[in-house]
Amino acid sequence: MEQNLNVAVIQADLIWENPEQNLEVFSKKIDDIQEEVDLIVLPEMFSTGFSMNAESLYEEPNGKAFNWMQEIANSKKVAITGSLIVKEGEQFYNRLYFVFPDGSFEKYDKRHTFTLAKENETYAAGKNRLIVEYKGWKICPLICYDLRFPVWSRNTEDYDMLLYVANWPETRIHAWDILLQARAIENMAYCIGVNRTGMDGNEYNYNGHTAAYDSLGAPLFSNNRSDEFTQVIRLKNEHISSTRNNLKFLADRDRFTLE
Repeated sequence: MEQNLNVAVIQADLIWENPEQNLEVFSKKIDDIQEEVDLIVLPEMFSTGFSMNAESLYEEPNGKAFNWMQEIANSKKVAITGSLIVKEGEQFYNRLYFVFPDGSFEKYDKRHTFTLAKENETYAAGKNRLIVEYKGWKICPLICYDLRFPVWSRNTEDYDMLLYVANWPETRIHAWDILLQARAIENMAYCIGVNRTGMDGNEYNYNGHTAAYDSLGAPLFSNNRSDEFTQVIRLKNEHISSTRNNLKFLADRDRFTLE
């Protein structure tokens, strides 16, 4: 890794099915960041909330919210990531974009669609995992329900940071807290989870608990906040290298391939 990485996580109350207002809110929150940052992380479906109303809310692959991400990345000279409702061909996707400061991007379609909310009946499941290389860091970005599936998250590429964007409800927040920490420990990587807060249009309440853990599972800031906030986290390259050099647990990992 070339340098430390400053990551800004934004926990916000999403305005239900209103992309224009959500983009305005996030523009203001991003403008308010005073520290120097390399990466900004937004929640899952940050422009709409976790809606199954894809037919009315989708955007094309080069749509308004994606263009907004490019504009933010270019104007702030940062990378930015979060997921959107996207239609490509005849399929809808819960698609995460990782947009680089120069406007180039990579994408990840959510692998594990949330059957409890019948997400699988609206959105096609992604087939490929993504490893982003940015400023010398290898980052694995995933989406919400993916957190429950450790095989999909397994660190087979020696990535440095595991990242989850989410709309994870209060009723199951204990699982969110525990699984984020477990993913950090078992993969010997930083693990960051960015959740929303507030009530959605289906009357599900979200209480945040946006969190970050180091590669030994130690929290990097208070992880039980339910209010709106922005936190800048400094990830240290020396922490990853020293931990893995001293504790070579990843060398003993099981080898497997996914079908």
